[in-house]
Amino acid sequence: MTRAGYSANLNAAKGFIFDIDGTLALADRHLSGYQALPGAAELLELLRDRGTPYVAFTNGSTKTPSQLSTALCAAGLEVAAAQALTPPAVAVSLFKDKGYERLLVLGTEGVYKPLMDAGLDIIVSPNRADDADAVLIGWYPDFRLADLEAACRAVWNGAGLYTVSTAPFLASREGRTLGISGALTAAVSSVTGAEATIVGKPAAAAFEVARSLLGLQASEIAVVGDDLSLENAMAHANGAMSVAVHTGLASPEDIAQLPAPLRPHCSLSGVDELLTLIA
Repeated sequence: MTRAGYSANLNAAKGFIFDIDGTLALADRHLSGYQALPGAAELLELLRDRGTPYVAFTNGSTKTPSQLSTALCAAGLEVAAAQALTPPAVAVSLFKDKGYERLLVLGTEGVYKPLMDAGLDIIVSPNRADDADAVLIGWYPDFRLADLEAACRAVWNGAGLYTVSTAPFLASREGRTLGISGALTAAVSSVTGAEATIVGKPAAAAFEVARSLLGLQASEIAVVGDDLSLENAMAHANGAMSVAVHTGLASPEDIAQLPAPLRPHCSLSGVDELLTLIA
């Protein structure tokens, strides 16, 4: 596809879902101290000036949306709390639809606080909740054996198993950083035999929450990200435009190895190229 073709398609986009790590910014391996990637701040400013809606959607759960907004704004990326989307917000929607009330959470404040704020009954591991309706696994670097036991006992007793992500790693300033939730989910699944439901990208429920925030149809949305298994997969599965950038995990070589129908609709060195392509 030519650059002119890219430009025509991108100008048709009425809203954007941006990944954060490796797309708009890079953090340290603890997922703090964001540094904006080239062109990211200017791109968001251009979209705001045009009145084009956007959300910043991370599979990370270290921060609440409000905390994430503060961290991004400190890096010069203007993302309001209402535009900052994390997987626990998707979990709230899913759990309420299923009638779940009592939840066991393996995670820090960024995981459990949005659920508490939504009025759900939250027990934070390693406290036990063998009668929980569901177990949600998120960012949890202090995980210990007692946490594994609490999660497994709840699942053995019938709790559904959910996770913010099963991605093995994500992009940071130090290269690939361990995806803690994916590792912990693998441990619980290995012991219990339960398959976890993903509430973050690339789940259809995750896309639907982001789409509803934009107030647009899927075909009117461009999903911009650096992970082919997350943002690109989510865009293709839901009928949105996929824009891949090479500032995180995906390289042009990785993209070329995908079957043609599954490749991003647009492949760019970074979000800075969007400044000219949508101008």
